[in-house]
Amino acid sequence: MTFSLPPRSVLLIISGSIAAFKAPELIRSLRAEGVQVRCVLTRGGSEFVTPLTLQALSGQPVHTDLFSLTAEQEMGHIALSRSADLIVVCPASANMLARMAAGLSDDLASTILLATDTLVMVAPGMNVRMWDHPATRSNVQILKERGVTFLGPVSGEMACGEYGPGRMVEPLDVRDAILAFFRTQAQKSGPLAGRTCLVTAGPTHEPLDPVRYLANRSSGKQGYALAEALADLGAKVRLISGPTALRAPAGVDASFCETARQMNALVVEAAEATSFDVAICTAAVADWRPASVQDQKIKKAGKDDVPAPLELLPNPDILAGLSAPSPFRPRLVIGFAAETERVEAHARAKLARKGCDWIVANNVGAGSNVMGGPENEVVLMTQETVESWPRLSKEDVARRLAITVADWFSKPHNS
Repeated sequence: MTFSLPPRSVLLIISGSIAAFKAPELIRSLRAEGVQVRCVLTRGGSEFVTPLTLQALSGQPVHTDLFSLTAEQEMGHIALSRSADLIVVCPASANMLARMAAGLSDDLASTILLATDTLVMVAPGMNVRMWDHPATRSNVQILKERGVTFLGPVSGEMACGEYGPGRMVEPLDVRDAILAFFRTQAQKSGPLAGRTCLVTAGPTHEPLDPVRYLANRSSGKQGYALAEALADLGAKVRLISGPTALRAPAGVDASFCETARQMNALVVEAAEATSFDVAICTAAVADWRPASVQDQKIKKAGKDDVPAPLELLPNPDILAGLSAPSPFRPRLVIGFAAETERVEAHARAKLARKGCDWIVANNVGAGSNVMGGPENEVVLMTQETVESWPRLSKEDVARRLAITVADWFSKPHNS
């Protein structure tokens, strides 16, 4: 069975706030996630961003006129109000909030908002005094009572030079709220709807002293991409991550830690609290940790500056712990094996040694550019099969693995 994401579409209304200059970044980031974006530009919004820019980025015609003879031949404002899965007003000026609260319909944007029964999100952007004004506060309360979702605003520096609440949230925050909405919707009907998934990701850092630690080159990209791919298919995902520079995936319950022991404690706690259907351990957990951690920076000592021997202790084996028979063992446990030689042989041995159900093995040797890089080339190994995948982006590896998991659960003897 092959699963694919249903079309996801957003109608983006851009009103007359200086924050409209951020709309192109939002459109670009949504398109990168496969979300279709259609734009409605108000007269005020067109003072800050042009229809041509929005059309070039969205790949769709930009709508501006309520009384367009072409569009209104088919009641265009009604069609637009029902054409998208979600309507987002970004930025939402004080004027736009007031007109929404009053139920005005004297231009295309306000008429669409009055004619829709689709969920509406707004990202306000205005001067601090406008945001704090009692009229705006009243309008916001009215709209919240009607079910409008507010994203921000936040406190920050304004274009006018003032500082305070009223600054629009960043485009990536709006994107994440939109993705979280779609992932929540997928939990109702996606191929992994009703399934719970645990994903570990990133490296662990094992401290030597306040300055130094033992670590590896894992970036966490593969695990984060996998958490998103599973969520896109409707799973409720718990991500437990070591230190990374990555943004937490939208719509995913994420916890963060530093050391292997901290990660193990979070995994055990999560597994005992939730009956996970699947656990996927992508984290590159340090096998050993220093026997002792110094309170002060370790200094060179002696005439030859010879370092003291470093004594190491084994860390908990998180994958083996999840795979062991217990009331908390997930139905499907998948490990990752990062190897530099004899990839399949070492992966087969790890599969038997850890007791997991599947192993995803990859070659991270010199020149592979896998650890920290954008691509991966993996071998999926089960007890019975070995399947080599071509080199793909880590996002595509994640989607393919998530679909494989969904396919496995779709079979009656596995569900």
